[in-house]
Amino acid sequence: MDTHQFLFIDFEFTMPERGTRIKGFYPEIIEAGIVSVENHRVLHEFSSFVIPERFPQLSNRCKSFLHIKQNQVDKGISFYELVEKMSEINEGKPCTIVTWGNMDMKVLRNNCTLAGVPFPFKGNELDLSMEYKRFFGDQNQTGLWKAVQEYGREGTGKHHRALDDALTTYKIFKLVEKDKKYLQKAKPTTIGDRVDFSKLFNHYA
Repeated sequence: MDTHQFLFIDFEFTMPERGTRIKGFYPEIIEAGIVSVENHRVLHEFSSFVIPERFPQLSNRCKSFLHIKQNQVDKGISFYELVEKMSEINEGKPCTIVTWGNMDMKVLRNNCTLAGVPFPFKGNELDLSMEYKRFFGDQNQTGLWKAVQEYGREGTGKHHRALDDALTTYKIFKLVEKDKKYLQKAKPTTIGDRVDFSKLFNHYA
């Protein structure tokens, strides 16, 4: 991670009531958590509720599932302020954006397009859940908190809180990277390394 910015990002989104269809509905970001890391050091943490533009009233399902209250979101920043903040954090530098799953960046891109604002990040995107799946050979994608518990650890704070989930994503990233280094193939040993020929010759002398 030397001299390179990593942004660990998690968003929470709006969702409709189960079994209902709302014309024109699309998921909107209502909470953002961002952790900026350089040289193995956390440089910046950002957390905020975000006011949805198109459908500002949260569904009961959304409030229940995410444990977010309407008045918390109502006091949040606008989506435009969020995009501006993300641009400031990125500082226009190439970076690696790390998320658990691919929905966060899909929703952000869609929200930016519909709001008529440019996508705020420049850099590569890493879906850590797929990296985790490939690394451990799992058939199915593992949930964020299940993954950290499989490492014998606990997630940071509360699940489905954006900053806590971003910090937990960073925690898993460090664990996976450590395992990758550990499992890198060492230089193959020669037969001379494995057999002490002096002892062998003495045995038959």
